[in-house]
Amino acid sequence: MKKLVTISREYGSGGRIIGRLVAEKLGIPFYDKEILDMAAEQSGLSREIVEAAELRAKSSFSYSLASAMNFGEGMIGDTVSINEKLFVAQYDVVHQIAEAGEGVIVGRCADYILKDLPGVTNVFIYGEQEDRIRRTIEVYGADPKDAAGIVKSYDKARANYYHYHTSQKWGEFSNYNLAINSSYISDEAAADLIVEYMKTRTYK
Repeated sequence: MKKLVTISREYGSGGRIIGRLVAEKLGIPFYDKEILDMAAEQSGLSREIVEAAELRAKSSFSYSLASAMNFGEGMIGDTVSINEKLFVAQYDVVHQIAEAGEGVIVGRCADYILKDLPGVTNVFIYGEQEDRIRRTIEVYGADPKDAAGIVKSYDKARANYYHYHTSQKWGEFSNYNLAINSSYISDEAAADLIVEYMKTRTYK
């Protein structure tokens, strides 16, 4: 069994929590924000610049605008170059993790980056809208009046980010080996399901 997993997820679906549980059950490293730290070190960008770029990536409008207007000099051009430089650095880090042979990688277009590597298990975690809003309030601490907008904004940002860097549709079932609706299963059970799938799947 190859212990290399990518987790893509809708906001509020619990994908990051499930991914960490999978890593614990398999006894392998878990990578989420850690990839940003590694990318910052390799790219030479400061942690502050990396965090600012990450924040822009979470804003569907500002990231799309900055990424689309790739011309000239000054703020727009600098923004684009930082976005691109950071993505390339994360791309390299994801490949380094894959070369090590094991780990759970959350987000970062990892399913696409590793699409030609045999034996990777690509998982998409999603959920019903009302359950994702509830988790956003109860687990992430969002104001109830803002929660629905937060869920919608993050999903749109992730879709735009994924499409910009891969030219593919985020959440398209054909990009994944396994998709789980977390509204009908606990986080623990979802992690167990992923581990069991990895044990029983055919590796080509």
